Amino acid sequence: MILLQHRFYGESKPFGNDSYKSTDMLGYLTSTQALADFAILITSLKQNMSIVDAPVVVFGGSYGGMLASWFRLKYPHVAMGAVASSAPILHFDDITPWSSFHDTVSQDFKSESLNCFSVIKAVWDVLDKRGSNDTGLLELSKTFRACKTVQFIYSLSSWLRTAFIHTAVMDYPTPANFLTNLPAYPVREMCKIIDSFPAGADVIDKAFAAASMYYNYTGDQKCFQVEGGDDDPHGFKGWGWQACTEMVMPMTVSNESMFPPSSFSYEKTSENCLAGYKVLPRMHWITSEYGGHKIDKVLKRFGSNIIFSNGMRDPWSGGGVLKNISSSIIALVTEKGAHHLDLRSATKDDPDWIVEQRRQEVEIIHGWIDQYNKDIAQM
Repeated sequence: MILLQHRFYGESKPFGNDSYKSTDMLGYLTSTQALADFAILITSLKQNMSIVDAPVVVFGGSYGGMLASWFRLKYPHVAMGAVASSAPILHFDDITPWSSFHDTVSQDFKSESLNCFSVIKAVWDVLDKRGSNDTGLLELSKTFRACKTVQFIYSLSSWLRTAFIHTAVMDYPTPANFLTNLPAYPVREMCKIIDSFPAGADVIDKAFAAASMYYNYTGDQKCFQVEGGDDDPHGFKGWGWQACTEMVMPMTVSNESMFPPSSFSYEKTSENCLAGYKVLPRMHWITSEYGGHKIDKVLKRFGSNIIFSNGMRDPWSGGGVLKNISSSIIALVTEKGAHHLDLRSATKDDPDWIVEQRRQEVEIIHGWIDQYNKDIAQM
């Protein structure tokens, strides 16, 4: 069994102060190159170990889940099955509503507390108004306990936005330290913080207190690197380059969202990619290479042995396969699941529904392997 894993957590944000230059990205592989290299590697390993007929199942979460499903479709003679967890393979072109990501984040918070949702929805205008001059930015820097005085209001809104989005992505039912240390059901805990403030309390104080849980749950941060930090421990900047080459995933923010409304433009995206990375994105390359349109009809004719698992609290679930396509292309969907929760290590506190999901996955994979071995024995 081979794990195809890659970091892919929040929305793609390839531009701004943190952009890499194109020369920094030369070491990054396209998905086609990565899959071809995996195919060669697996084939070589099996030959070198004299296990040419051994069954191979590939696993991946998020972007790795996309790679796993595409690998099975592209190299069925190498991998006889794939588990694609939280894989938004339909988040391209016009297949998925462009607002689905932010709509799901917003719904996660609204489901816990309407007041919590309303506070976050209201904070952006207040933040922009107070940060419209140097005096306001200085005061906000103190409120946000910034290590250095913030120069741009965008940095503060981005800091808040990242906390809310990533917390929704990692809304796991048990404590976790995936991107940072968080308690069980962290969206609920964030909303409890907001709801604990007295009536009439400042909306920015509420939002800051909630976001601080994401950045400082362990309580060891004396100040926050809101702006100008060079660290990129999770490889987000590399994703920006991918978003500017082959992984163009249109995103908008609707009026119903708790974030400020925004639109998407292919033309503007091209301009920004050219300015930031000196590349022009291939807007529709992914769906040309791997498909996606009418996927239920297409994969039913030629695909097999893929598990698509999604948790509906994961913002990326909107671009996932949520219904069975055939008897062997299975969609396992959990109402309370978050980002590739099924591939995380089991804990004693796991709820029954995730235990059952993992059991189903193992049972399905056993069936694939049993059938594969029967087919091999008859050759």
